[in-house]
Amino acid sequence: MTRQFDAIIIGAGQSGPFLGVKLAEAGRSVALIEREHLGGTCVNNGCIPTKTMVASARAAHVARDGARFGVMTGPVSVDYAVVKARKDAIVAESVGNLEKWLGGTKGLTSIRGEATFTGPHEVEVNGERLSAPQIFINTGGRPVAPDWPGLADVPYLTNVSLMDLAVLPEHLIVVGGSYIGLEFAQMFRRFGSDVTVVEHGDRLIAREDPDISEAVRTILAGEGIALHFGARDFSVARAGAGVALSFSGMTLTGSHLLVATGRIPNTDRLNLVAAGIAADKRGIIVVDDRLETNVPGIFALGDINGRGAFTHTSYNDFEIVAANLLEGADRKVTDRLAAHNLYIDPPFGRVGMSETEVRQKGIKALMGVFPMSRVGRAREKGETQGFMKVLVDAESKLILGAAFLGVEADEVVQSLLVPMMLKAPYTAITRTMFIHPTVTELVPSVFGALKPLA
Repeated sequence: MTRQFDAIIIGAGQSGPFLGVKLAEAGRSVALIEREHLGGTCVNNGCIPTKTMVASARAAHVARDGARFGVMTGPVSVDYAVVKARKDAIVAESVGNLEKWLGGTKGLTSIRGEATFTGPHEVEVNGERLSAPQIFINTGGRPVAPDWPGLADVPYLTNVSLMDLAVLPEHLIVVGGSYIGLEFAQMFRRFGSDVTVVEHGDRLIAREDPDISEAVRTILAGEGIALHFGARDFSVARAGAGVALSFSGMTLTGSHLLVATGRIPNTDRLNLVAAGIAADKRGIIVVDDRLETNVPGIFALGDINGRGAFTHTSYNDFEIVAANLLEGADRKVTDRLAAHNLYIDPPFGRVGMSETEVRQKGIKALMGVFPMSRVGRAREKGETQGFMKVLVDAESKLILGAAFLGVEADEVVQSLLVPMMLKAPYTAITRTMFIHPTVTELVPSVFGALKPLA
């Protein structure tokens, strides 16, 4: 016998629970299926736990640097067991609050198990068949392991397993010089580990502009993180209680190895073929601008749809689908601005287009660059690393994009999201009075430094 619902949601990441509650509050009967953790990557081994640990790492860094501010602390040590316990407690609280919220929602049935499609509008979970006219897939992604010789024989770490590590690595080797790898690299260096980053490309965070990559490299190297670029021909072997990573004719030995070389969508066990759902060769489900698949009534949200791999993009997917289905709106994923942060310290944030993208498109543009060393708030805090960069269309005066690296950049960069969404000219910012002393007050000065992009 098949149990009927108005909607089935597969996966309780950042889209699933919010959509489930919204639909249930609208009077729909909803089944929310989750095979592992409520909250998905963000709550369990992504944003919340990592940024909790980043906060601990920053506290250690500030304490060590206290003498520069006239604050004498003496030797600073890190109790990693306490760091991990604090992280675990915050994660547990987040999951507990989510469980309570979902459990108290009338019309929403939470089911623990793994769902697979048996037809276009039917799934099987725990041996039971469920059907609904609308199905929403929100199964997220997972770390991908490369096929290096010897890797399967070594207890390597991913961003997931590293969250459960109970000991502080003596020497952490990080393969992957992008967002995940760099956050962990700086974090564990500040905890007291020796850290080496090995990157296949010729610079860090290759999707960003070269000047950003170089500034980040300088920051990390200044904290004692060793960096290797252009790495090829990887292989791994045991080295006593640790690991030996060989690449490009050299070998590094460390106590732990973190592989941060990418992620893949969790779609391979859904049996998409049974439902006739189209996916590309990577397993990413093909969706239209309203996040609906080629099968009417089936939607894909979050990491699996290739329209963004961040918590904020996943949540926005929920907002788009809910508004369209329940409010008669016509919201599209293509209407939103690209925006993301890198949570090293100081942080990096970007909205809209990069300088590289503007040049590639041949747009006649203006660019303004302003060093953080000229920002009063940054000097007061003694954190003057980095710079601000903005790009403007020379004819329309609309803001094309911005990249901020420096103290509070993760918050300051968001000051441009609203004017960009409203398609306001940059002069709306230069004519605005900002509060002193803040970092944001210097944003008009960046626009005041606009020059033709050579």
